[in-house]
Amino acid sequence: MTLFEHVRMASLGGATGWLNSEPLGPAELRGHVVVVNFWTFTCINWLRTEPYIRAWSQAYRDDGLIVIGAHTPEFSFEHELDRVRQATMERGIDYPVALDNNYGIWSAFDNHYWPALYFVDANGVIRDHHFGEGRYEQSERVIQRLLGVERELVSVEGLGVEAEADWHLRFNQWALAGEWTIGREQVVLEQAGGSIAYRYHARDAHLVLSPGARAPIPFRVLLDGEAPGPSHGVDVDQDGNGVLRDGRLYQLARQHETVHERTLEITFHEPGAEAYVFTFG
Repeated sequence: MTLFEHVRMASLGGATGWLNSEPLGPAELRGHVVVVNFWTFTCINWLRTEPYIRAWSQAYRDDGLIVIGAHTPEFSFEHELDRVRQATMERGIDYPVALDNNYGIWSAFDNHYWPALYFVDANGVIRDHHFGEGRYEQSERVIQRLLGVERELVSVEGLGVEAEADWHLRFNQWALAGEWTIGREQVVLEQAGGSIAYRYHARDAHLVLSPGARAPIPFRVLLDGEAPGPSHGVDVDQDGNGVLRDGRLYQLARQHETVHERTLEITFHEPGAEAYVFTFG
């Protein structure tokens, strides 16, 4: 069961306008599986997900899928209609776009991230969600399950600014994604959705973390791009979810079977997280 199980899809009535469609409400969406995609046209993380969203819209619309792009601007110039219209043309977006200049839809969904995907069944109930890049195969399988279809996944290759990021890390290398401030002894996340990745070979993976003054801060851990399952540490569950409540050493992963090289990624859902040092054992 996901966080949003049995929560009904929020209203789109806060839209300040629409592109590629007349306004869509409960009557127009009734009986359809819906994917709501929060985006803003300068977001590199959204740009890398867009080839998949576009492909899903085209591949499954005849099966009853409606993709809705909720364009919620981050910067002042992203409120300009002509720029949003140009971005939809440049990206080949032909699915409905709800203009969310006043953050009405964003607030109705209690959303905090670009990109964010909400998967809604034909009864209007949110069945799954995903924030940020990645998890494309699982997301498409969710769409198929909600539609009641089963077939090969779409083939997607992003080009130019839509090209997938090179997340490959060599052994004992780490990388930051998002807006971080690097200090003398720690890095501090300035904007929600930032992540830290590390390639390691050990049974246990720990990270010294603090929420600073912003506790609690939820986070999620992935191992090799997937939920850790039985390899989760004591401070996260099998889905990789955890919460920063105080400054201390957090155990993020623990391999109980054959120890092998893995990539750990921890993503923070709120700003303010402070990361100090990885330890392995």
